[in-house]
Amino acid sequence: MSAYLDHAATTPMLPEAIEAMTVQLQQVGNASSLHGAGRRMRRVVEESRETIADALGARPSEVVFTSGGTEADNLAIKGFYWARRPRRRVLLSSVEHHAALDPAQWLADSQGAEVELLEVDEHGRVRPETLRAAIERDPGDVAMVSVMWANNEVGTVQPVRELAAVAREHGVPFHTDAVQAVGQLPVSFAESGVDALTLTGHKIGGPMGAGALLLARGLTPVSVQHGGGQERDVRSGTLDAPAIAGLAAAVTTAVKEQAALNRRLTSLRDELIERVRAAVPDVVLNGDPGRALQEGASASGGRPEVSPGRLPGNAHFSFPGCEGDALLMLLDAKGVECSTGSACSAGVAQPSHVLLAMGADAAAARGSLRFTLGHTSTRDDVDRLIEVLPAAVERARRAGLG
Repeated sequence: MSAYLDHAATTPMLPEAIEAMTVQLQQVGNASSLHGAGRRMRRVVEESRETIADALGARPSEVVFTSGGTEADNLAIKGFYWARRPRRRVLLSSVEHHAALDPAQWLADSQGAEVELLEVDEHGRVRPETLRAAIERDPGDVAMVSVMWANNEVGTVQPVRELAAVAREHGVPFHTDAVQAVGQLPVSFAESGVDALTLTGHKIGGPMGAGALLLARGLTPVSVQHGGGQERDVRSGTLDAPAIAGLAAAVTTAVKEQAALNRRLTSLRDELIERVRAAVPDVVLNGDPGRALQEGASASGGRPEVSPGRLPGNAHFSFPGCEGDALLMLLDAKGVECSTGSACSAGVAQPSHVLLAMGADAAAARGSLRFTLGHTSTRDDVDRLIEVLPAAVERARRAGLG
């Protein structure tokens, strides 16, 4: 018996996405070609663009296809910075994924940017007043702001509408990486007030290697790559029509089933948390405890936005006395697959920058594991985890003492 508890890294493809992709893999044609086969592929791309826009509250012209979340983040952060020079300040939350932190740091190292990391509270949340204070120190020199919609490690959800509203008051472009949010939370590009939004297929039951940057009309970041001028001259490269069709099918299904999945995963996650705490009494739950929070007035000035505290499928723990990598491998040997944090930094022997930013010490940050649920998760997965966890923790602690 095995348990896959790493849906935040990648989740199994949905049948609808597999079918849509398989149909197009049997066709031939380049969407940039003018002949019949090319026009048929162009139709697939444009219909997919309309489908994604409709599902996520955007206009079709605002959907820019990319190879995934990392490319979309790079395009937004580098592109806005270059488009708004000589402004130099780039503001990011201190708990961003490395797909956002690393391009910002590259801008600092080679392009003269001044990167400022916004402090977070003990749950990993950026408060609107923190962003406001950072911008108002020198608003005329802020090139852009990037704060993820929901954290990939601890699952904390950010008050995106309020943060975007603060940036808009000062005319600063606001980007959010919504890779973890789409499919688990209600996401509307128009209602959020953000200027750019990243999503990717393999987090929502779509294919790897396909994603998008939703980019508001009137904003044109400088292109990161040049070539054929596809995608509004913002992102050049031959479009992968089969993968795009799979992405569109996944987005449609994930958004349609989001509310039901949210309810099911929240219940299963809460059971997982309760049972892990019972099995390992000194374990520490990281991130927001999960209560709905009033985050202040919405971007439209209406009723306060009620923000879920954490992603419904996320449970992130620190295990005192354990090294996260050692505990992960012990669980893996028993058929339980999880993560020490971001899959992109797996195997790197350093504390989680997310937990450090939240105030955890280095030992707690190294001794953490992330269990994440998705559309294929069942109670059997939780049962298997609880069956093998106590012995694995005990063994990891003995190894640490040795």
